[in-house]
Amino acid sequence: MAKANNGANLGFEEKLWAAADKLRGHMDASEYKHVVLGLIFLKYISDAFQEKYGELEAKQKTEYTDPEDRDEYAAANIFWVPKEARWSRLQDGAKQPTIGRLIDDAMVAIEKENPSLRVFCRRTTPALPSINTALAR
Repeated sequence: MAKANNGANLGFEEKLWAAADKLRGHMDASEYKHVVLGLIFLKYISDAFQEKYGELEAKQKTEYTDPEDRDEYAAANIFWVPKEARWSRLQDGAKQPTIGRLIDDAMVAIEKENPSLRVFCRRTTPALPSINTALAR
């Protein structure tokens, strides 16, 4: 029986599923959800930061904004992302065997710069594995 095309097939589902399955490896689902949710959270705050960064950079010469001024982000309710935790840096190291450590370090740096996140970030719960540990399996 042929699949009904309901318009929900965007064309990347198989690649996304394969990537998720590769990332999961031999990890238990209860651990995997924390790794994936951590990555989604990191990407979400990175995207919000980068969008604001671009706006500030575009207005830098006319309105004298500074894209590296953390107060600009606080005023817009956007978390500050330090340089070492920015998504572009993580992308640059994505194929390296140290990517797990880079992600863990990025999460720690973001938590350090945004104390209000400490109650939300998974790394504050010692029972949960670090992304580095999970990816090393």
